Amino acid sequence: MTISQAVGNVCIASALNTKKQETANSIKSEVIYLPGTDCAIKSQASLSAFTSYRVGGAAQWYVAPRNLEALQASLNYAKEHDLIVTILGAGSNLLVSDRGIPGLVIVTRHLRHSYFDSETGQLTVASGESIPSLAWQVAELGWQGLEWAVGIPGTVGGAVVMNAGAHKSCIADMLVSAQVLSPDGTVGTFTPKQLGYSYRTSLLQGGDRIVTQATLQLEPGADPAQVVALTKQHKKHRLNTQPYNFPSCGSVFRNPKPYTAGWLIEQTGLKGYQIGGAQVAQLHANFIVNRGGAKASDIFCLIRHIQQQVQERWSIWLEPEVKMIGEF
Repeated sequence: MTISQAVGNVCIASALNTKKQETANSIKSEVIYLPGTDCAIKSQASLSAFTSYRVGGAAQWYVAPRNLEALQASLNYAKEHDLIVTILGAGSNLLVSDRGIPGLVIVTRHLRHSYFDSETGQLTVASGESIPSLAWQVAELGWQGLEWAVGIPGTVGGAVVMNAGAHKSCIADMLVSAQVLSPDGTVGTFTPKQLGYSYRTSLLQGGDRIVTQATLQLEPGADPAQVVALTKQHKKHRLNTQPYNFPSCGSVFRNPKPYTAGWLIEQTGLKGYQIGGAQVAQLHANFIVNRGGAKASDIFCLIRHIQQQVQERWSIWLEPEVKMIGEF
C-alpha cells in the first residue's frame, strides 16, 4: 500500500485517453460499508467537487471517515485489497488529473474536533478542521497567533504537511506537535524538529504517514476586538490582492528568492494568458483561475507554458507549489 498526501507524481504530459475515461465513467458505482463503522467506500466518485479548482476525474474508490477508527478501517481495507491510498483535505492546493485517481482516495475534511486549553494557550485540533474558521474562532476568543491564516483555504492536516504560511508566519512557528497515523495503523506524535520543516514543505510530503490532529501554541488573553480587527485586516489584504471571483488553487508556484513568482510571471507578460478555460489571473500573476469549463489538462498546460516562458526570459525554472495527482 502506497500513500500520497496530495503530492503524487508530476507526470509527463500526454494526450488524454478519451475512450478510457468514458469507459471509467460508465462503470456503475458500488458502495461498501466498512465492518464496525458507519463509513461507506464508494466507487467511481467524481473529485471535481473536492478541489478548489473544480476540476478532476473520478476516484476509483472514495471514502470520507469521520473519526480515527474509521480512518484506520479505511487503511486496512486498502491494505487488504492492495490499493494505493491518496489523502485529500480541502483540495485547495491541488490539481487532480482529468483521468482521475486509481486506488482509494481518503477525504479527511470530516475529521473534526477541537480543544482549547486556556491555561497553556494550546489549541488541539483534528486534521479536517478549516484553517480560516479556526482563525476566526481564536480571534473572537482573544487568542493571538492565527491572524495570518484567515485567507488560507485549507485544513489543519494539509497545513501541517506543507507548512502553510502567509504574512511572514507559518504553521511550523506555532506547532507544538502533530499526531500522525502510520500505514500499519499505529499512532505517533512528532515535534516540528522531527518533521523537518522548511519553506512550504516537511518530511511528511511524499511519505506514507497521515496527520490526524495537531496542537498549536497560541497567546490567549488579548482584547478580542483587536485580534478580530487584525484578522479582518489580513482577510481584506487577501481579497484586495488575490483573485477570489473564480476557482483557483491559491499560489501556483513557490517564490524563487530574491524574486516573487508573481513578479516574474507578470514581467514576462503572461497576465491574462489563457489556455482553454484556464487563465493567468489579472489581479495576481501567481494565480491560475478557472474561468469556466477548464479541464485539469488546461491548467497543467498553462503551468508548463509559464515555466517555459519564465525560464526563457529569466533563466529561472519555477517550482510548483500546487500538488499534481494522477496522469497528465
